[in-house]
Amino acid sequence: MSPSAPAGDPFEALGDPNRRAIVELLGSGSRSVREVAEALPISRPAVSRHLRLLKDAGLVVEEAQGTRRIYSLHVRGVEAVEAYLTEVWGDAVTRFR
Repeated sequence: MSPSAPAGDPFEALGDPNRRAIVELLGSGSRSVREVAEALPISRPAVSRHLRLLKDAGLVVEEAQGTRRIYSLHVRGVEAVEAYLTEVWGDAVTRFR
């Protein structure tokens, strides 16, 4: 495994509905742990754990701003998931239309 490869599996990370909700929330812009927790019915410690798993899977990145951590979607992680789905499904999606 190369140093830049994610430690976790993005599909396993996305298997949890709370983590999918976090990814959807971050799709509209960067947010702090507090902002994510306020938007979801889970605690701040739970949000932190979910964000850590998403970060390990290469789907989100964090940036320190003073004492706060700001999270956003990791472009490369999202692109990797999209590339995998395109490879697996190929033209099947087009055929269904």
